[in-house]
Amino acid sequence: MSYFIRNFKHAVLCMLILFSPSLFAETIYVSNEKDNTLSIIDGKTLEVIKTVKVGQRPRGLIMDKDQKYLYICASDDDTIQILDLESHEIVGTLPSGPDPELMAMSPDSKIIYVANEDDSMISVVDIAAKKIVKEVPVGVEPEGVGVSPDGKKVVATSETTNMAHFIDTGSYEVTHNVLVGTRPRFAEFTHDGKQVWVSSELGSTVSVIDANDPKIIKTIEFEIQGLKKEEI
Repeated sequence: MSYFIRNFKHAVLCMLILFSPSLFAETIYVSNEKDNTLSIIDGKTLEVIKTVKVGQRPRGLIMDKDQKYLYICASDDDTIQILDLESHEIVGTLPSGPDPELMAMSPDSKIIYVANEDDSMISVVDIAAKKIVKEVPVGVEPEGVGVSPDGKKVVATSETTNMAHFIDTGSYEVTHNVLVGTRPRFAEFTHDGKQVWVSSELGSTVSVIDANDPKIIKTIEFEIQGLKKEEI
């Protein structure tokens, strides 16, 4: 399951969760991979207002900067579906590479970076051309993808290799590999682009990485009484 909150006042959107104290109208989009649907939820009442049939095993969601389209990873269909946010209709598809998990969009909404778990690649998708223009090899089972605010860096996490891979978007080369906690899932740049935060599902940690000199500067650990670390 992934979800998005649409903010009609500010075009500030974040994979999985968005919070802003200035929100006055919200719509939440939740992908349901078990029944191949997308739930559209009123952010004030938390009631489901519509359920949309989508492709098989929907996973990651992203939205363009103009909040016109929602892009959906249909993992078992090996495609990205495009949902019109006014009509709530699927209006197109994009190639994704095999088993797209999560993805991130360039700041200008022209490029989507997709984690392809099955072939250990990040696919670079040109939205206007509707084609994959580059495939970047990364670690085993890539999952999370984050893009820097200036669009110059992409970070991909690999669940089995336990690394955060830094990719230069000018050359599409991996410039740094940072070892993080076990089974890293999500990567997100801070708004100033100075740090990348990577959550590790079985490590029960968040690694805070210096984005300009890629190395861990702090590890945030979680502990819950009565639970093993890998169960948190």
